[in-house]
Amino acid sequence: MKTLIFASSNDHKLSEIRHMLPDYHIKGLKDIGILEEIPETGDTLEKNAEIKASYLFDKTGYVSLAEDTGLEVDALHGAPGVHTARYAGEKKDPGLNMDKLLKAMEGIKNRGAQFRTIIALQDQKGTRFFEGIVRGNIALERSGNDGFGYDPIFIPDGHQQTFAELDASIKNTISHRAIAVQKLVQYLEGQK
Repeated sequence: MKTLIFASSNDHKLSEIRHMLPDYHIKGLKDIGILEEIPETGDTLEKNAEIKASYLFDKTGYVSLAEDTGLEVDALHGAPGVHTARYAGEKKDPGLNMDKLLKAMEGIKNRGAQFRTIIALQDQKGTRFFEGIVRGNIALERSGNDGFGYDPIFIPDGHQQTFAELDASIKNTISHRAIAVQKLVQYLEGQK
């Protein structure tokens, strides 16, 4: 089984990506003894993903994956975007992030938004990017207990429930991350 290093310590993200890539042994940062946070100093999702994937590849020599995801709200001109995880501050507190976003959306009728994921794959040939986008709307209030991040306030198009209310099997086929991973899998299969 081929090993891929994934630049994350987030158990939710690791679980999702392991589920989506069952033919690969996915190791997270903790699995390889990297406890420090890799700085995300880029001003785009692409740059942050590239920074993390390159860092891991240089450090381990293994084919490395990294992703960066942004919630881009139409009425807020794409915010929080690249600042999604730290929207309400450096603590990266999902509850505070959702509270800040819901407050910013008070009285706004256009609740359109999208989650956008960029996965960077770094190997000896360089960096390749895979994008996944899911459109939806920002809910008026939190709903649901599953998922993570902004899932309790994001209703994907074609559904009446938030990501946090949808069954994981549904979310894992329609999510931004799932779409990006499907593109990654097609690429990896073509390399065999």
